Amino acid sequence: MESVSYNERALADAVEHALLRCEHLTVSRSGNTVVARTSAGRQRRVVIAGHLDTVPRNANLPARNDGEMLYGLGSCDMKGGVAVALRLAGSCADILSDLTFVFYECEEVESAANGLAKLANQQPELLRADLAILMEPSNARVEAGCQGVIDFDITLTGKRAHSARSWQGTNAVEAAAPVLAKLDSFRPRTPVVDGLTYREGLNAVAIHGGIARNVIPDECRISVNFRFAPDRTAQEAITFVHSYFDGHDVTIVDCAPAAAPGLTGTAKSFADAVGAPAQPKLGWTDVARFTQLGVPALNFGPGDPLLAHTQHEHVPIAQLHACEETLRQWLSA
Repeated sequence: MESVSYNERALADAVEHALLRCEHLTVSRSGNTVVARTSAGRQRRVVIAGHLDTVPRNANLPARNDGEMLYGLGSCDMKGGVAVALRLAGSCADILSDLTFVFYECEEVESAANGLAKLANQQPELLRADLAILMEPSNARVEAGCQGVIDFDITLTGKRAHSARSWQGTNAVEAAAPVLAKLDSFRPRTPVVDGLTYREGLNAVAIHGGIARNVIPDECRISVNFRFAPDRTAQEAITFVHSYFDGHDVTIVDCAPAAAPGLTGTAKSFADAVGAPAQPKLGWTDVARFTQLGVPALNFGPGDPLLAHTQHEHVPIAQLHACEETLRQWLSA
C-alpha cells in the first residue's frame, strides 16, 4: 500500500481498523497518526514506534515476496518494522509490560509535519515510558543514539546581463565554485561518544540557478545537508555551519538535534537481551525526540539501514520474525 509522505491516510485507516479489533487496546488517532495502548497496571511501560510514510516511489511498487526477502518501497524503511509492531500489538494481551504503540505520519519530511512531534507537543502524556524502541532498520541489532541534522541553503548573488556581453554582469552560478570546493575539502569528524564512533557528513544535495541560456544568472542557491555527531548540541552545530561558510549568505532551513547513545538502565537491559554489540545510528531518527522528552530510546528493527531510500530496498523475512521474538521475550521477562 503506497504511503509516501503526506499520503498515509489509507495505510493509517488500515492500521487503525486492525487495532480497533483488539479488545486489550485503547486506540486513538490524530491526523494520520494512530496510537494504541495497553493499561494492565504493569510495572514497566515501553513505547514501540514506527513511521508509516516512505520516500517517493522509484519503480519499486508493487511489493514482491520471493520466500526469503520482501522487496518494495518502504519494506526496509520502515514497513518491516511497522509490521512487527502491528503483529505485537495484536497479540500482546499477556505480555508482562504495558505497551504504547505509535504508528505515525510524515517522518521522512520536515520536522514541522512529523506526526510524533505533533503528538509530543499536543499529548506528551501518551509518550511517557521507561523506554522507547524505534523500529528503524538496524539489521535486528540495537543502533544507539543518532546524528543530528541541519538543512541549510547558501545563496550566491550576482548581476544579470546578456550572455553575449557577460562582462557587464556577475555570474552567480560560477560564484558557487568556492563553496563547492569548500564542501569537497570537508574532512568529517569521527568522535567517540559513550564508546560508539559517529561519523559526520557535510554534503551539497541540490543546486539551483540560471534564468535562460542567453542570460548571465544573478542568483544561485546550494542546498546543503549536515549530519553532526551527538557530542555537539544543535546550536553548536549551527555555529559551526556559519563559521565554516563565513562570509557567505547561509539560511538554516531545518534543524533536528542529535541524541547520545544512553545505554544505561532499561535501555541497557534491552541491548543486553539482543546480544550483539550496539552500533551507532548514522542518521537521524525520532530517538532524539524521545530523548528530549526524557524517555530513554534506541533503534531496533529489521532491515539493513544501507538499503533505506534505495530503489531495491528489501528486508529478510527471517529478520521480521527474529525482531518479533526478541521483543516478545524481553517484554515478557
